Amino acid sequence: MKFSSQVKPISYLKAHAAEIARRLAEDREPMVITQNGEAKLVVQDVASYEETQETLALLKILALGNREIEEGRVTPAAEVFARLRQRRAES
Repeated sequence: MKFSSQVKPISYLKAHAAEIARRLAEDREPMVITQNGEAKLVVQDVASYEETQETLALLKILALGNREIEEGRVTPAAEVFARLRQRRAES
């Protein structure tokens, strides 16, 4: 994805909001909005935003799992399955 074609000044956003909303939903590529020549905002469609948030949540879960492994806070799978079988047999 090339951001250079997706960089617009804030005045363009103000004047073309409906067109930008349609294009973002169709292309699913974010747009960088500038103010006084500096990048200030990134605008994207809701579906892309939700996908990004879900991806970040999964990455956070993986990072937490890796940290637990590094800290030795793990239980071998065989032991977990044995405990589950035992609980099931007791019920």
